[in-house]
Amino acid sequence: MSDVTPGVAASPSPSLPQRAGTPMRVMLIAGEPSGDILGAELMASLRTASPLPIEFIGVGGDRMTAEGLNSIVAMSEIAVMGLREVVPRIPLIYRRIRQTARYARDMNPDVVVIIDSPDFTHSVAKRIARQAPHIPIINYVSPQVWAWRQGRAAKMATYLTHVLALLPFEPAFYAEKSTLACTFVGHPVLERVQLGGGDQFRTRHNIAADTPVLALLPGSRPNEVKNLIGIFLDTARRLRRDLPDLVVVLPTVPNVAALVREKLAGETLPLILVEDQAEKFAAFDAANAALAASGTVSLELGLARVPTVIGYRIERLAAFIIRRLAKVNSIVLANLVLGRNVIPEYLQEDCEPETLARALLPLMTDTPERDEMLSALGEMRMRLGDDGGLRPAERAAEVVLSIGLPEKERRAAHLPA
Repeated sequence: MSDVTPGVAASPSPSLPQRAGTPMRVMLIAGEPSGDILGAELMASLRTASPLPIEFIGVGGDRMTAEGLNSIVAMSEIAVMGLREVVPRIPLIYRRIRQTARYARDMNPDVVVIIDSPDFTHSVAKRIARQAPHIPIINYVSPQVWAWRQGRAAKMATYLTHVLALLPFEPAFYAEKSTLACTFVGHPVLERVQLGGGDQFRTRHNIAADTPVLALLPGSRPNEVKNLIGIFLDTARRLRRDLPDLVVVLPTVPNVAALVREKLAGETLPLILVEDQAEKFAAFDAANAALAASGTVSLELGLARVPTVIGYRIERLAAFIIRRLAKVNSIVLANLVLGRNVIPEYLQEDCEPETLARALLPLMTDTPERDEMLSALGEMRMRLGDDGGLRPAERAAEVVLSIGLPEKERRAAHLPA
């Protein structure tokens, strides 16, 4: 795994039929809330950096709508995960895929940016590439082709122009496995993690300075919460055998907050539910350690330097398939970024309360295990692209403009061809 310095190395722009005298038209396609956030940040950076006015079209949620996108599809129709959620909506999702691709063909944008949600966005991209091959298509957030089914990288080169990578090892992977250009722009989590605030959090919630605090993060999707919250709460109960004063903090997000409250009904643990983003990061700063689902949250906790254990369970069939195909030694993003397994992970049948509690206990107090993990997590910020220069969304905007702008405007803005 090699370090890659963030930068712009855009592919030459294909020949586009330009619309004289009109703004640059950028089509963005996001399929779930995390992509909506990325899309909104990219839109703001594009508007600031572009020498031309920009017209935004495509598919997005509330955040992208607030930045000026009139979404042609309600994102809630396609933001589904897991077989039980996806199967009933397959006919609708396929209609939306066809509708979105036709819209791209008819509106003829200067560039299309698909954002995460590969099952939806890549299906749209393939159709656009067939129906309007002159339109460049940029993939913002690489699918995890480096983790399993690595042959997808070469196939992506047949319908994509460029990949904007969030993880530092991804450009080297694409260079080895395909002809698809890839630029590491840095991870947007750098902009979201707020440091400090732990002392004030403890004061607000009457938690003494020496009281142990455990953060529980059972996921941001309904299936994750259903699978994990009971296991995580049982883990905290077991941990209280050794730490009887333990206080639990459970940060959550809006799309699962009601489900979390339902699952906590009648809970007797000393527990603080946190629903505000700023309060979440203050809770991280107050926590001695965290138990979290796998996902971007491992990067957030790493940047906040919170010693962490990962526990995760998915449907048995999906787990069986992934285990057969996986090409990585860890599913934890923080471990992949660091290049070694720093954060312990307990998956499927190993994700059970007694095991998780044993792993967490040495991280809750001053121990060599805690010190070793904190030292390793100190590398996270640099590894994720914080070099004191452009923000990730600004780097991403540079690549989009270098590919989508007409040559004259690209040169005037001093962007690479």
